Amino acid sequence: MNIIICVDDNMGMMFNHRRQSQDRVLRDRILEITNGKKLYMNNYSKSQFTGDNRIIADEDFLDKAITGDYCFVENIDIGNYIAKIEKLIIYKWNRVYPSDFKFQQSLNNFSLESVFEFKGYSHDMITEEIWKNDKR
Repeated sequence: MNIIICVDDNMGMMFNHRRQSQDRVLRDRILEITNGKKLYMNNYSKSQFTGDNRIIADEDFLDKAITGDYCFVENIDIGNYIAKIEKLIIYKWNRVYPSDFKFQQSLNNFSLESVFEFKGYSHDMITEEIWKNDKR
């Protein structure tokens, strides 16, 4: 599976059980890179996406996703799923927000495959990093 996350400069993902930020251009980019494949997420995350039948909302989506599927993760620790990850797609807000839930996984077993920067709707720049799992 391919994991998609959004982080600030301190690897923060959420604050007080809420996402730090969101951006509609980023949502369009996520739909573009998933290129017609299934996009799994939980119900909390699905509230950002409407009208796309590729989106599958399920609270156990990380257990159900298979090779080639994409999973958008905002509020779940993916530590138990590292061995299943083919690629990790990290979107960086290039800002510091308050956070109490952070991405804490080591990228030691991953190699940086590509970096792409684009202008968001509410963010001057969003950086997309695609990391490949070297152990798969």
